[in-house]
Amino acid sequence: MKRLSSLLTLFLASLSGSSTFAQAAEGGLDKKINDMVQPATDWVSGVVFYSVQLGAEATTNMPLVIIFLLCSATFFTIYFKFINIRGFGTAIQTVKGTYSDPNDAGEVSHFQALTAAVSGTVGLGNIAGVAIAISLGGPGATFWMILAGLLGMSSKFVECTLGVKYREIGADGKVYGGPMYYLTKGLKEKGQAKLGKVLAVFFAIMCVGGSFGGGNMFQSNQAAKQFLDMTGSTSTSAGTIFGLFMAGMVALVIIGGIKRIGAVTEKIVPFMCGIYILASLVVIIVNAANLPATLGKIFGEAFSPIAVAGGFVGVLVQGFRRAAFSNEAGVGSAAIAHSAVKTDFPASEGIVALLEPFIDTVIICTMTAVVVVITGDYDNAGAMGGVEITSQSFATVIPWFPYVLTVTVVMFAFSTMISWSYYGLQAWLFLFGKTKLNDMLYKVLFCIFVVVGAAASLGAVTDFSDAMIFAMSVPNLIGLFFLLPVVKSEAAKYMAYIKSGDWKQYQSVSKK
Repeated sequence: MKRLSSLLTLFLASLSGSSTFAQAAEGGLDKKINDMVQPATDWVSGVVFYSVQLGAEATTNMPLVIIFLLCSATFFTIYFKFINIRGFGTAIQTVKGTYSDPNDAGEVSHFQALTAAVSGTVGLGNIAGVAIAISLGGPGATFWMILAGLLGMSSKFVECTLGVKYREIGADGKVYGGPMYYLTKGLKEKGQAKLGKVLAVFFAIMCVGGSFGGGNMFQSNQAAKQFLDMTGSTSTSAGTIFGLFMAGMVALVIIGGIKRIGAVTEKIVPFMCGIYILASLVVIIVNAANLPATLGKIFGEAFSPIAVAGGFVGVLVQGFRRAAFSNEAGVGSAAIAHSAVKTDFPASEGIVALLEPFIDTVIICTMTAVVVVITGDYDNAGAMGGVEITSQSFATVIPWFPYVLTVTVVMFAFSTMISWSYYGLQAWLFLFGKTKLNDMLYKVLFCIFVVVGAAASLGAVTDFSDAMIFAMSVPNLIGLFFLLPVVKSEAAKYMAYIKSGDWKQYQSVSKK
C-alpha cells in the first residue's frame, strides 16, 4: 500500500506540473515502477519465456510458449483442412455483409468487429518489431513471418468462433464474451467445470495486466517518445501533457463501449493502414530495380541454416516477445472484440477473424520488411531502434516521411489502446462483477495509466506485460483443444446456411 501511495503521489504531482514530477520524469518514477515490478517480472518472464535450444548456436533459443503457439496453429490448419485458405473468399463476403441479418443479436457489424480487433494488433510491432527482426535474422526472417501469419489465421478462426458461441448478452443488449466465457461454459459442458474456472480466472488476470502494460503504457510511451523527438521538445512536463491529451482522446472513445470503439476503428483503421501501405508502395516503386534481388534474399536466405536461425529468432522470438502485437493468434484477446458481433452463427465471425492476421502480418508487416530490405537499411542498423530503422528507410525516398511516421505511430498507439481497453474491461468485469461502478473504475484506471506511460521510461513494466500477454495463450489454447469439435460443428452449420441461400432475403438490407 505504501508503494501504491508513492506512485499515486507522483502521478498527482504530474498533474500539477510540480518539480517533484520533473525529477520523477528524469528517472525517479521509472526507478520506482521498475523496483516494484522487477522481482515479479523476472519470475513471470522466466516461466512464460522458458526457452529450449533448437540448434548448435545460442541464437536458436526458442521460448516454449512460441513453439506452443506455432504448433497449435499448424494443427488447427490441418484439422480444419486449411480453413485459412478455403475460407478466405467467404470471409470477404461475410465482412461485406452478404450473409448478414442486421437484426441478429450483438452490438457491432462484422466489419466493425474486425477493425476493432485489427486495431488492437496493428501497432508499433508492425513498424519497430519487424525492423528489429530483419536486422537480427536477415531478409529471410520475412518468409517465416509470413508463414507464421498464415498459420495464425486458423487459430483466430477457432478462438473467435468460440467467443461468439459462448458469449453472454445482458438485458441491456451489451455483450460479454471471450476466452473467460468459453473456458468456463465450454469446459463445463465437457465435464471439466473446475479446470475451466481456473483457466478462465488465470486468463482474465493476465488480460487485465496486459491491458494496462503492453496495451496501454507501452503504446503511450512510444507514441510520446516519437512525437517529442520529432517536435524537439525538451520540457520535463512534455510527456505528461502528451499523456493527458492521449488519455482525454481515449476516454472520449472508451466511455461509449464497444459500439463507439467499433464506430471509431472502422474509420481510423482503414485510414492509418492505407497511409502506411501507400507510403510503402512509393518506396518499393522507386526502388523497383532492386525488387527482384530483394525477393531473392527473402526467399533464398529463409532456407540457409544461418538465415533460418536468425529468421526464427528475429520473427518468432524478438518480434513476438518484444512487440507482442504482430497478430496475437492463439492469445485469445481478439475473441473478446469479435464476440460483440451481430450474428446468429458463431462460425461466421470465426471466418471473419481469419482475415486479421492476414491484414496485420501478411500485409502490414511484410510491407515494413520489404521496405527495410529493399533500401538496405537493415544491414546498417547498428544501435538504432526499430522505429529509427524503418523511419530511415522511408526517408531515403520520402524526406518528410518521419513526420508521417509520427502521425502513424500515434494513430497505431491510439487504436491499440482503445481496443485493449475493451479487452481489459471485459476481463475486469468477469473478475469483479458487471456493475457500472466496476465499469467506470476500470476506465478511470486505464486513462491514468495512459498518462503514467507517456511520462515515464518503463523498463521492466513492458517486459512484465509482454509475459502476461503471452501467458494468456496457455489457458486459451488448452480450452481450444478441448472445444475443437464444437468449432467443427458450428463451421458446418454456417457453411450449410450459406449453401441453403436463406441469406438472400437479407442481402438488399445489408448493402444499404
